[in-house]
Amino acid sequence: MTILSTDKVKLNAKVQDKYEAIRIAGELLVQAGHADPGYVDSMIERENSLSTFMGGGLAIPHGTNESKGTIKSTGLSIVQIPEGADFGGGDIAHLVIGIAAVGDDHLDILTNVAMICSDDDNMERILKASSPEELIAIFENGMDS
Repeated sequence: MTILSTDKVKLNAKVQDKYEAIRIAGELLVQAGHADPGYVDSMIERENSLSTFMGGGLAIPHGTNESKGTIKSTGLSIVQIPEGADFGGGDIAHLVIGIAAVGDDHLDILTNVAMICSDDDNMERILKASSPEELIAIFENGMDS
């Protein structure tokens, strides 16, 4: 099972709020077998205690420390939201990347994702990607370098 695959990418999502965006990201991880259904609730719980908005149109929701037992394998989901999701305080996310990580895997993943998404050219290409394959290629190229 790969960390990122086409079945964990949702393009052109339309959401009512940040919670719907987080639920979509979490459900993709659950459907792919990375986590138990309860993990999605822990992603919401994490968001309620500390915003996962990272700046630059990016949010990286993940579960609480207490939810580690609901994670089966490390995986990423990507939700592209052209109209954006309001994460509060004027913070609008156009890209929501859900993470389920075994052990300390999330540290490396967060670092890689942040590096890829902090590049304005990459972010523009990610937000304009018209297929899951195109979007995944941007991340795979960034994680290899």
